[in-house]
Amino acid sequence: MTTEKTPSTPRPAGTSFFALAGLMLLFAVVTFGVVALLMSIYERKHEARAPFVRVAEVNEVTTDPQPWGLNWPDQYDTYLLTVDSEESEYGGSEALTASKLEEHPWLKRLYAGYAFSIDYREARGHAYMLSDQEVTKRVTERKQGGACLHCHASIIPTYRRLGLEEEGETDVTAETLAADFNWPAVMAGFKKMSTLEYADAHAEIEKTPDGTPKTPGNAHPVSCIDCHDPETMQIRVTRPGFVNGIAALAKSDDPVVHLPSIHRWRQGKRERDYDPNQDASRQEMRTFVCAQCHVEYYCANKETLFFPWGGGLKVEEIEKTYDEHKFPDGSDFYDYKHGETGAPVYKAQHPEFELWSQGIHARSGVSCADCHMPYERKGAMKVSSHNVRSPMLSVNRSCQQCHNVNENELKYRVEGIQERTKALIDRAAAAMTDMLDAIRDAKAAGATEEQLAPVYALQKKGMWRLDFISSENSKGFHASQESARILGESIDYCRQAEAMALKLRAPEAPESTEEVDEVKGITPDDKAPK
Repeated sequence: MTTEKTPSTPRPAGTSFFALAGLMLLFAVVTFGVVALLMSIYERKHEARAPFVRVAEVNEVTTDPQPWGLNWPDQYDTYLLTVDSEESEYGGSEALTASKLEEHPWLKRLYAGYAFSIDYREARGHAYMLSDQEVTKRVTERKQGGACLHCHASIIPTYRRLGLEEEGETDVTAETLAADFNWPAVMAGFKKMSTLEYADAHAEIEKTPDGTPKTPGNAHPVSCIDCHDPETMQIRVTRPGFVNGIAALAKSDDPVVHLPSIHRWRQGKRERDYDPNQDASRQEMRTFVCAQCHVEYYCANKETLFFPWGGGLKVEEIEKTYDEHKFPDGSDFYDYKHGETGAPVYKAQHPEFELWSQGIHARSGVSCADCHMPYERKGAMKVSSHNVRSPMLSVNRSCQQCHNVNENELKYRVEGIQERTKALIDRAAAAMTDMLDAIRDAKAAGATEEQLAPVYALQKKGMWRLDFISSENSKGFHASQESARILGESIDYCRQAEAMALKLRAPEAPESTEEVDEVKGITPDDKAPK
């Protein structure tokens, strides 16, 4: 059998040319891609080696963040976002925020006799931290101490100038202030500023030379210089109150297991005080720069501002420190006398660091910046966002870097903790107002101050604990179990005080003379009654 061969299809002319051209084009594309990749790698490595280009000179008196922004535009751009005008449950507003006093009328009674009873608003971004303080009725209608500028203004050059003037310097220039950080002068000026009224202290900030022509409104809110070295951009602590406070904490018996550098210092020779700028790890510093201000402290002008950490960070340890503290004139310490009862009481500021220290995130080595200033990718660099705000507005970058959980589930968990905390705050507030009513009735019925003294002691304890959690800005999230414990104690102390005051108002109950039959329990040998 013969097999016929199928004739092959003739190859079109030019096929070899097109195939070759295609191969050359593919080779060119691959070559271009490889070259682009290598160039990108080179550029990224170069960026990593030179993370910023210094186009403007900044130093120890450059309190205005704008010149810093020329050198570090990515950080500055995010800092500017703290003027965010989109209002939400978690912050942001283009005008003065809602009044907490209108939303929670019981706060007026909690703060009766204190400036917070006339004006107390929701917080806004860092860009507003000075301007909002300048216009609050607490300042415009009441006398306030200049010490509160410790956290609301970029104040370190002013501390340094006042300190140098205390030492006898007569003409302190911007060049003098920029030459050296000079901790002794800062500490001396800090003490001086703590004695001034708010208006006088604010005027001192305006007078401090910074190398630019003087114009109205020269004072700036906390900015770059307060947390960064102008030469290296390394994060640092600059606030004297924190430096003194953390040194006292290191000397205490508080375990502070979440701060390993303090444990290392305690195991050392202790030849000098604990110094966060020398002893703390970088991760600890990412919390400490925030803890310079987001803490509990005394800031009126009866003495130098101080952080009450000598006995530890828990609410009862801080309370004990206050109980044992005396003013310089030897009188007992208190923040203010309550306007309804006259009891001396304590005022909590915003103890975020103290409450965070009792929570799971602190124990896990998570810093404030990890959640509130999450990293962003900028070319080859990993930049910490300076748009400081609630993690609930950036769940992916703030939370999901550690928690492999759906975003809605994470929000649900947070909202659950905060709703439970708010419910407990409402119960504690109800107990507090009932207590105040009972004390007022007892006073009206003729109870003496001597009789009321133990009631006042319970009032102070109950109100201090309620204020500690209601003033703390995480709504219990920083340490949910600790928040519940503190609010439970607040309810208990207020109810104890209420019961004690009710007894003072009521007539003495007569003693019963009726005999009571002995009641025996049922044993296995007894027959149960039919």
